[in-house]
Order: sequence, then C-alpha cells, then structure tokens
Amino acid sequence: KQDKDLLLVSTGDIVGASPALSSMWADEPTIEVMNMLNLRASAVGNHEFDGGRKELLRQQNGGCDSPHPTKACKFTPNFGGAKFTYLGANVIDKVTGQPIIPGFTIETVKGIKVGLVGVVLRDTPNMVVASGIAGLRFGDEAEAINNALPAMRAAGAQVIVALVHQGGRTVESPLQTGCSKLTGDIVPVVQKIDPSVKLVLTGHSHQGYLCDVGGRVVTQADTAGHLLTRVSMQVEPRTGAVSNLTVANVVMKPGEYPADPKMVAYIAQVKERSEAALMRPIAKIAVAPLLRKNNDAGESPLGNLIADAALDSARSLGAQFAFMNNGGIRRDLEAGADKTVNFGQAQAVLPFGNTTVVMNLTGAQIRNLLERQWPDGANVTSGVLQVSQGFTYTWDAKRPAGTRLVPGSIKLDGKPLIDTATYRLALNNFLAEGSDGYPEFALGTERIDTGLRDLDGFITYLKKLEGQGAALAPATPRIVRLN
Repeated sequence: KQDKDLLLVSTGDIVGASPALSSMWADEPTIEVMNMLNLRASAVGNHEFDGGRKELLRQQNGGCDSPHPTKACKFTPNFGGAKFTYLGANVIDKVTGQPIIPGFTIETVKGIKVGLVGVVLRDTPNMVVASGIAGLRFGDEAEAINNALPAMRAAGAQVIVALVHQGGRTVESPLQTGCSKLTGDIVPVVQKIDPSVKLVLTGHSHQGYLCDVGGRVVTQADTAGHLLTRVSMQVEPRTGAVSNLTVANVVMKPGEYPADPKMVAYIAQVKERSEAALMRPIAKIAVAPLLRKNNDAGESPLGNLIADAALDSARSLGAQFAFMNNGGIRRDLEAGADKTVNFGQAQAVLPFGNTTVVMNLTGAQIRNLLERQWPDGANVTSGVLQVSQGFTYTWDAKRPAGTRLVPGSIKLDGKPLIDTATYRLALNNFLAEGSDGYPEFALGTERIDTGLRDLDGFITYLKKLEGQGAALAPATPRIVRLN
C-alpha cells in the first residue's frame, strides 16, 4: 500500500527443500502463493532444478506431467503454473545453444521500462541430480548478463537490474547499508558485470546484506522471508542514468502487517488438506530433537541415523556401508512432547524425494572421495560425508588438503580398507550421479537404483529402532579428528 507500483522480484530457490506443507503437493501451493503476491519475475535458483528441467518447465507453464506423479495436481486437479517469469540467461540447451527459459523480461514501473536479467550459479550441476539436467549447460553468470544487455536495450529497457542466484557473506549487519566486507563467490561475478548495471540482487548464501562492490549496490534478503529488500531509485528516462539509489532490508515481523483474507483462506485450506498426512505418527525416538549440526570431526547424530537407515534399506542388495551428504539434511529431527516423530517432521529432514542407489567402488576410489571433504580451492563440497555404523576413519586437520586421512585408519567393521578391493555401498541418487563435488560416485559400477525413496527407508528404520528399543546416538565416534 505504500507504493501501488511496487515491483516484486525474487532471486530464486522459491521451491525445493521446502516444508512438507508445500513439498507434499509438488510445491504447487508455493507457486500459487507467489502468484497471489503478484511476483513478477524470479531468477532460477539451484533448487528450481531439484526436479530437473521437466519439473521446472511444468512449474512455469502448468500441467500435470511431472517426475513426481504422486504429488503433482493432487491438491487441485489443474495446476496453472507460475504467473511470474522464471529467468535463466545462463541455462543453455546444448543442442540449440539457447536458454531454455527467458534470460530477461521487461516491466514498466512509473513509465520507466525496467529490464530484469536473471542467472543461476554456474555450479548448479554439482547441486542437483545430473540426469534431471542432462543436455543443459550452466554458463558463466556475468558473461550471460553482459551478453543479454544489447537485446534488453533493443527491447526498450531504460534501466537494468541483475537477479543473480549466487551469494556471499559479511560480518556486517544485514541492515547496514554500504557494507564493504562482502566476500564469497558473488564478488568476482559482480566485478565482471558491465558497469552500466548499478544494482545486483542476489540469493543462495542465506545471509542478508546491503553492500557496495566496485561502486554498485549488491543486496541479499536473508532467507525464508525473514527479510525483504526494499529498493528505490530515480532513473533519467532519456539516458537511463540512475541516481538516489537506496536499499533497505525490512524485517518481516509476524502480525505487523494486515493479513490478506484471500491468502489466509488459501493457507488454511492447504493446512487442512495436509494435516492428516503430516500428523500421522511414525515412531518414538530416544533423543529429541536429533541434531544435524556436525561436531568438530564432521559427524552429526542425525547424519549417522540417516546413513544407518540407507544401509538398512539396501543390505538385501549387498550394501556394506552407506554415505549421506550434509546438504541433503534440511532440518533437525523434531518430535512431539512424548518424543513421537510424525510424518511431517520426518519429511522435513529429507524433503527431496531422492531414491537409494547401490553401487561398487574400489577402496582407492573411496579414499580419494573422502579426501575431497576438506576444500582446497579446487574441491567444493557440502562438508564431511555422514557414514553408517561400522565405517570409521581418522583425519588430521594439520596435514595438507588431499592427504588428511591418517594412513590405514579407514576401516569397515574393524578391518582396514584395501585399495584394490571392491566394496558395495548405498547412497542417495543425488550423490550417486557425482553431484556435490564427488565425481568418484559417478564411476560406481554394478549400480542399482532401488526406487526406494530415502524418506521411506528412513521412516522404516525409525519404526525398526523403536521396536528394538535402540538408542539413536552411537556409543563410539565413526569419524575421529586429530589436531
């Protein structure tokens, strides 16, 4: 109401890794809510590709043909898709050489044509299932923006704003304007963008900031709607010169703004339809909440449990141990007052719908991939892999990257791993395709995708533990850190 011409845009990750209230309906409720908010454009984030190209295009265009057939069009029989425009100037079809979605759009605000160009981080292939993005190339972010500028100007854009799903970090307050200590992957991207682009709205790193990078404004609005960034500027219509560019991160305090009746009614409908499934009890656990935060060695109680569940679900196919990536664990495992976990709480931990894959790797391949866990500039992963019971090793933080595993310390059921021997392991299909910075997994042989969702295996294992009266925390550490 402060500005009837307010233009609402996003920098991505609107869907994916979302609460069960949305993900159980293939994130269609989230898209509908964004439509109600009159969102006009959004850069694609890496999570927009969690379901691959096919699901992204369905979320944009609507319809029911989805890789998630048990979820799509189950809330309403006809899903109309996003009324806003997804932007991905650097998401290129390898056959056509063209973006699979628009690279830019132009919105008219107070008589000024505002060009919005969107890109996603070029490392997206390391963060999503490889098969879902087959045939796509994710190009350099800044180059894609710069290459789009002539066409945007030819289409009448008087001022250009970049929406970049890549981020950074700073020690400064998210409410402090003109911050000068921004670091991270976004900085070199911004430095390469054409100087005529004065405003870069960013996402991905989940930290709010209002920074100056090389004379241009770079912002991020935190995560999960905690903040919204409000931008105002003056544009000289003839030259496109920008002046009085101001930004502010506004805290979204519940209850501070009047509720929209239509939105309230829709969310109530979603909650009502979802409640029966989400509240269904699964099993009691010994410790609640069970935390996903790693200790100094890189091990977490919840990570151990998920790896154990993966191994349990794949033992019949010969699996000897299992791995789990930290990035796939989205929440702590919560429980009710009596420590009973319900379906919604379990689903919040593993929301991606990944399946469990079994494969063979040699001892040498396993050792090599474990050495990747500690970044050295070339390796970028989501952290130390979580391992199942019976798999142990020791690493030394003072040793150089690439040599941090203590020789002879990698053991399976107490026996040292042999480089030339072959071992059978279980993991989710995201990791199995070499994602998250672990290309060795893509080399696995005698692969079987069980088709079993990791969440289903997790729930089965929780029930089994309850029946056995077993504690969830291991008695001894699986990963030991020296120094």
